[in-house]
Amino acid sequence: MKEWDRTDLLSLQELSRAEIELILKTAASFKEVSTRSVKKVPTLRGKTIVLSFFEPSTRTRSSFELAAKRLSADTLTMTSSTSAIAKGETYKDTFKTIEAMQVDAIVIRHGSSGIAQQLAAYVAPAIINAGDGCHEHPTQGLLDLFTIQERKKSFDGLKVSIIGDIAHSRVARSNIWGLNKLGAAVTVCGPRPLLPRDIDRMGVEVTTDLAAALKDADVVNVLRIQRERQQAGLFPSLREYAMLYGISREKLEKYARPDIVVMHPGPMNPGIEITPDVAEGPFSVIFDQVTNGIAVRMAVLYLVMQANEADVPQE
Repeated sequence: MKEWDRTDLLSLQELSRAEIELILKTAASFKEVSTRSVKKVPTLRGKTIVLSFFEPSTRTRSSFELAAKRLSADTLTMTSSTSAIAKGETYKDTFKTIEAMQVDAIVIRHGSSGIAQQLAAYVAPAIINAGDGCHEHPTQGLLDLFTIQERKKSFDGLKVSIIGDIAHSRVARSNIWGLNKLGAAVTVCGPRPLLPRDIDRMGVEVTTDLAAALKDADVVNVLRIQRERQQAGLFPSLREYAMLYGISREKLEKYARPDIVVMHPGPMNPGIEITPDVAEGPFSVIFDQVTNGIAVRMAVLYLVMQANEADVPQE
């Protein structure tokens, strides 16, 4: 097998440590492009990338669009409200139509888990998963790994705590797969109803005690309370959640290491899962995550498109 021969990026679960490390290495080389006065390289000139976002998105959609354009690719944005899906056309027919337009890649975000895998099975263009239901968000996981690597250098023996709505978080799953493969120890923490029953099978420590999750952690990744995906009554109130699980400066100073790194995939609910002074304070790398998202998505687009260009079959 060559260093990279995957013609799609569907999940971090299916990637090896070497493949993840290659993406991170490639992202590091592309990050410099965004610091230039002319933020563009001709790497994917002549390629067309469709951005299919069927859920609201600011960071991921904008990041993919900038990544594609900085690689000199053309982009086409498609949403459910602007496609024939709104008229009753099936997703399969819609994407077969897009395929017939000779596009090279489709970046898809959708509320249904597994749709990226389904799409990869019946259309020829490269498929990149930009978040599917509660399943995975691989490029968010990769940009989180890249940001951690910048700050902590090595993953071996690193302790990372993921705090919040684990049950509904595709970000948590991608982070867990990636961190475990790179040698980090992962703890997940939140109210019992927001912790999946079998989450320990993913190789993580599980706790409902925030102080225990913060103790000795090198990195804390704070997740948004996803009220749009939740049933009512999973916890008494947002006020109580903020009191018990919200990350504040006082809690970090009391329980956490002085060099802890605080992350959040966004968007945030300020004052609920994280206080503004932490999000904008010295512990935070939240805006670094946004910056790094462009470099990571440039790397993913480049590697996947190169594999498709070579027409290498996947194992």
